[in-house]
Amino acid sequence: MDNKRVVITGLGAISPVGNNVKDMWESITSGRSGIDTMTKINKDDYPAKVAAEVKDFDPTDFIEKKEARKMDPFTQYAVAASLMAVKDANLEITEENAYRTGVWIGSGIGGMGTYEEQFEKFQKKGYRRVSPFFIPMMIPDMAAGQVSITLGAKAMNSCTVTACASGANSIGDAFKVIQRGDADIMITGGTESPMNKMSFAGFSSAKALSFNEDPKTASRPFDKNRDGFVMGEGAGILVMETLESAQKRGAHIYGEIVGYGSTGDAHHITAPAPEGEGAVRAMKQALEDAGMSPETISYINAHGTSTELNDKFETMAAKQVFGEHARKIAMSSTKSMTGHLLGAAGAIEAIISLKAIEDGILPPTINYETPDPDCDLDYVPNEARKQQVDAVMSNSLGFGGHNASLVFKKYE
Repeated sequence: MDNKRVVITGLGAISPVGNNVKDMWESITSGRSGIDTMTKINKDDYPAKVAAEVKDFDPTDFIEKKEARKMDPFTQYAVAASLMAVKDANLEITEENAYRTGVWIGSGIGGMGTYEEQFEKFQKKGYRRVSPFFIPMMIPDMAAGQVSITLGAKAMNSCTVTACASGANSIGDAFKVIQRGDADIMITGGTESPMNKMSFAGFSSAKALSFNEDPKTASRPFDKNRDGFVMGEGAGILVMETLESAQKRGAHIYGEIVGYGSTGDAHHITAPAPEGEGAVRAMKQALEDAGMSPETISYINAHGTSTELNDKFETMAAKQVFGEHARKIAMSSTKSMTGHLLGAAGAIEAIISLKAIEDGILPPTINYETPDPDCDLDYVPNEARKQQVDAVMSNSLGFGGHNASLVFKKYE
């Protein structure tokens, strides 16, 4: 049985650098950061003072007020981005195609803010004051659930939770669903809203966050003076479908997804495996799945968190996978502008990868000032670069030793 070709026909995003794909891409290619002094929680309570918050988002632009109140922000972001992606794909979900249209949206931590809020109510006023919507607002799969309800998509409905690899794994998993014939269309991606006290407390305590107080320079992947990641929030959603379905609809095709690799480090709960050994296997697996040689990749959208070990080991991993070609390949981290969207990171970065292919632009790594001898590849420093982009690999690595690599290429 031949695997089906899978193409991307719709994109939607809510992000710290824009609440739609057009604005987001414009910010990314201009090297504009969405990181600022945090406002959604009290910065005086934490050593980390900056965050990449979603700004000017009104859920009622997309969802009825009564319904929006029953959703944690992570679900609101996913519903909004999904509605935009489906509209962008010019897709109508009808009686005919609903049973062949599925949803697969990941989240790393789900409704942590809702949990915090309701637990405080419970402590002060007892169980009767806890919202009856508490559980469905908090559980990570509810973004996929609510998107399916909103759109009437009745095929496979799932959610991958693999920490910071959730968005990429969800896209890869949805790709395989279509490839093997279990659905014709999948609405897929990742979403996260960690702007709450406990998320900042946990990551600050783990010393994972940047304590740099200057918002503009706090996220500096691959730079010698990097000191941790900057927390971000938002959602990225893709409409993926069989080539046949896209052609039948006369849909605009952004690109084709051709490879997916997913591995486990079996090493440590938070630290990546030495020399990026697990990432190496995921990248190789994605290339093999795509039936492509390393030389055919023109750009790597790195996981690039701006943490000491990630950036060093991801660089080592790229050298191991790409050999001599690693020196010729561009590898940038857009987290320098978006911050780290945890479970949504891989999805936002998949969209950026597809736009890079479509527009022939390599997004930059901003704040790259002091080279690190351990990180010596071409990180597209500080300014975007015009260049033909035929194929992109996008990497996402998560706590728990989860590694995911996706390969997208120009549709021909």
